[in-house]
Amino acid sequence: MSPSFPADMNTPAYVLDVAALKRNLATAARIKREAGVKILLATKAWAMPAVFALMRDTLDGTTASGLYEARMGAEEFGKEVHVYAPAYTPEEVDELARIADHIYFNTPSQIARFLPAVKRAGKHAGIRVNPGFSYVSLGGDLYNPCAPGSRFGTPADQLDAVPWDDIHTIHTHALCEATDAGSVGLIEHVAQNFAPYLRRVRCVNFGGGHFVNKPGYDVARLIAALRAFRATYPHLEVILEPGAGLVVDTGYLVATVLDTMRNGADIAILDTSASTHMPDVLEVPYTPGIIGAGEPGEKAHTYVLGGKTCMTGDVIGTYSFDRPLEVGDRLVFTDMMQYSFVKNTTFNGTPLPDLAVLEEDGRYRVLRSYGYDEFRRRLG
Repeated sequence: MSPSFPADMNTPAYVLDVAALKRNLATAARIKREAGVKILLATKAWAMPAVFALMRDTLDGTTASGLYEARMGAEEFGKEVHVYAPAYTPEEVDELARIADHIYFNTPSQIARFLPAVKRAGKHAGIRVNPGFSYVSLGGDLYNPCAPGSRFGTPADQLDAVPWDDIHTIHTHALCEATDAGSVGLIEHVAQNFAPYLRRVRCVNFGGGHFVNKPGYDVARLIAALRAFRATYPHLEVILEPGAGLVVDTGYLVATVLDTMRNGADIAILDTSASTHMPDVLEVPYTPGIIGAGEPGEKAHTYVLGGKTCMTGDVIGTYSFDRPLEVGDRLVFTDMMQYSFVKNTTFNGTPLPDLAVLEEDGRYRVLRSYGYDEFRRRLG
């Protein structure tokens, strides 16, 4: 069923569906309640501070991939702040020691450099471990934290160099859009292969990539695996930190057809862009869904949809429609909350889309609009 948007709305626009977000949060609440774990929001995948209040009662805090995300979590979400980066500068650690509760390090050498600052601040230090296990359903090695040669996490054969008496948390992010098979596989792999280290810490963080709200994900199986892990290691606090898994299928990118043409195929040019507004379309690559559209040739009229930038490869995909596309037609791309506006650029001076919410009662509310000033501000 297509959502209802105002006829005079500005496009392009990212629109959060509040009802869908609340449904996803109910899944997180169930996992917390039945498995006895904490769940954090990974803001690298989605961060809309204006609606953090909707999530605050369910989630335990945020997890960041750097200083600025950590600061946003502290100032805007207001609960626990966890942070991991492959490396830090001394200035970043000094600031993080002030605002973050848990700082995860990538290597023993980073711990050796920065542990004194973390201890002086009374904060918790963690180590990211490369568990040698991964489950990635999208993007192959592009999004595989445990790909050969990965810079993420200390390999198992180097863990004896870690000062375990000073380590609070083992962090084992190894998934991307994983089904329950990936989540359970990681939990069981860590339980079986890292027991000596698990016994020396107080917490394990199984990272993100748990696609708990995607149709077909067996949440009960995840809960059973978490309960079994906690029974084996009752002294450990257990954390999950999904980002995309909390906001999958909770919103849209609404675009408008600007022109149509033909060059060997019918082409429609939109006021949005894969390059600037949907970067994963090109990076993964993948073809996003459009409400009411079909596969090429499935419906009567097939179009290649292109963005408005000067990049030749700025092509969103090929779709079919029941009738010919016309200038002014509105297209609604689905599953457009995760890894979308957090990765936007203003290449070519392309305007950033509005950020908006669709309330449960049908009201459409614009959170922020962007214009020339945002483009100019980035250029010095």
